[in-house]
Amino acid sequence: MPDQNGPFFEDIDMGDEIGPIELVATDENVSTFCELWGNPMPNRFTSQEIAEKSGLPGPIVPGVMSMAIMSQALTDWAGPESLKDLDLVFRQPIPHNKPLLISATVTDTREEDGENIIECDVLMMGEAGERYVGGIAIITLPSSGE
Repeated sequence: MPDQNGPFFEDIDMGDEIGPIELVATDENVSTFCELWGNPMPNRFTSQEIAEKSGLPGPIVPGVMSMAIMSQALTDWAGPESLKDLDLVFRQPIPHNKPLLISATVTDTREEDGENIIECDVLMMGEAGERYVGGIAIITLPSSGE
């Protein structure tokens, strides 16, 4: 039986909540991400001036970084190989240095092609209720009998 630190399929019910998990994407986090990503700097993600020229109030968190943050929150909960699909809609720019709340609500549990599937609505919000990113995640979980 593999080492299991996350939940088992049988322990999950529709309506269960994951999170909220709180984190902050700092200026330094975004700059490091852009360096690793290979995005030339300065850019709208790292520079106030360039962001404003792009019509933004300030530097924003890259969409791909937001997706990575949400992916990590889900895999920290369910396990590193659990996330099968993440379909996101970006609703508004995500600011730096502000608390971000990532949560999910289980909307379906099913067995499909020999896998235990958990479907969730996922959301990244600001502390004042701003809805930055929303979507659907498909996660697989082991059975307690495996």
